[in-house]
Amino acid sequence: MQTHTEPAGSSDTRPARPASDRLAPGGAIIIATLLVSAFVVILNETAMNVAISTLVEDPQLGIDERAAQWLTTAFMLTMAVVIPTTGWLMARFSTRTLYIAAMGSFVLGTLIAGIAPSFALLLLGRVVQASGTAIVFPLLMTTVMQLVPPARRGAFMGTISLVMSVAPALGPTLSGAILQIASWRWIFLGVAPLAVVMLLIGWRTLRRGDAQTPPRLDVLSIPLAALGFGGLVYGLSLMGAEGLPAWQLPVALGVGVVGLVAFVLRQVRLQRSDAALLDLRTFRHPLFTASVVVMMIAMAAMFGTLILLPLILQDALGLEPLQVGLITLPGALLTGLLGPVVGNLYDRWGPRPLVIPGALVVLTALVLYTQLQVTTPWWVVLLMQMVLSLGFAFTFPPLFTVSLGSLPHHLYGHGSAMVGTVQQVAGAAGTAAFVTIMATRQAQLVAEGVARGDALLEGARIAFTGAAALWVLGVIATLWLRKPADAVPAEPDHRDPATGPLPAAPEPAAATPAEPAARSVPAEPAP
Repeated sequence: MQTHTEPAGSSDTRPARPASDRLAPGGAIIIATLLVSAFVVILNETAMNVAISTLVEDPQLGIDERAAQWLTTAFMLTMAVVIPTTGWLMARFSTRTLYIAAMGSFVLGTLIAGIAPSFALLLLGRVVQASGTAIVFPLLMTTVMQLVPPARRGAFMGTISLVMSVAPALGPTLSGAILQIASWRWIFLGVAPLAVVMLLIGWRTLRRGDAQTPPRLDVLSIPLAALGFGGLVYGLSLMGAEGLPAWQLPVALGVGVVGLVAFVLRQVRLQRSDAALLDLRTFRHPLFTASVVVMMIAMAAMFGTLILLPLILQDALGLEPLQVGLITLPGALLTGLLGPVVGNLYDRWGPRPLVIPGALVVLTALVLYTQLQVTTPWWVVLLMQMVLSLGFAFTFPPLFTVSLGSLPHHLYGHGSAMVGTVQQVAGAAGTAAFVTIMATRQAQLVAEGVARGDALLEGARIAFTGAAALWVLGVIATLWLRKPADAVPAEPDHRDPATGPLPAAPEPAAATPAEPAARSVPAEPAP
């Protein structure tokens, strides 16, 4: 390991940070570029949530609410299809090339949506946007694992958690503010200049990658991934919807399940020759598996709560949309602002002192939600949401760090792709389960003559009870978590065709997450 020495005659008396704890030169600007870009794309991802009614009223589009909802559904489907391929993409292309392609797609989709003269082009713009958005987050996660030494990964993952929490919360708020003074088109046109700036910064900042040995692309895996993950997410999004043909939901879920099984079997076969589109050997590492299980349950609970809370506040408690936004915003900000703090604590103490108490706080919040009544004051709901957010703040950063930190270097990209895929599928499953349980019970009670608001709350209480019961499994799974070793060896059956066995940990100079650095570089001077 190369050590750092101060230049002769230096008068700096501050204690030098160990060389092994420092980023490679240029690493900070690379990660900062990816962080800001992730914030921009995630911000726009949730911006359409409050614009549905405005789009329906636009005579140029000529759509109803069900058609307008496809702007969100198509975005989710595209994310679910593209994310599983990002592991292969990161092994095939350099960080710079992939970043330019991702942000270029996002800019193009944003401009198409902003000037779209018809609904078809608006929908196309959202699909092109999503294809770029799906790449940015796994690319960010993998780059952090490549460039950040193990002793500081928690802090950086905490910053990623800040972006993931604050951006989705601000999206609807900024969108609502724009709709008060301008056309819905400015939801897209307003963010386009910032996206262009980030694209240009990345173009100049990210280093060109060295030539790589491209992995073979299995053409059959792509349609299987589309049918499996896309069908599953689409089927889950249909649950609780009214007025659908009886065959549509079972066919969508059936196609998703069959496609997913075929995809998994195909990947198990291909990974023997390192040709898998999504390498499932990540699940050979128990810490990764335990982290993903907890993350999956947490995502389902979080997305389910976020979809039910506005319905409860508006339809049962009688609050206005602006009040709903103000009630949900503090919790998201709390999660984001605590992210870097929790990340630094992880670097000092490891995951258990953070995740286990955090999981118990989440369980407490879910139990509190089962006690909601029509007479519950709005400030009590605000406190409940902040308690839930506090629990997630101490849960997600350690989970991200443990999951990817428990993998060998050559699986970072596939691990990031798996984490992103789990987020999409678990979020869709949580949303579907919460809405279906609530809507089914509400319909039964309304038919019996119960007031609509009371019926909705009864259905919501049942959904929260089920979530609390499921989260008990998440609490139990946290007991298996521990801090991964700094260097995780590759599997015995994995070899690099050019260099033999891949190293357990990358050199810090690597700017492309698909490969180790070819040479050592001096450490960055202590700040």
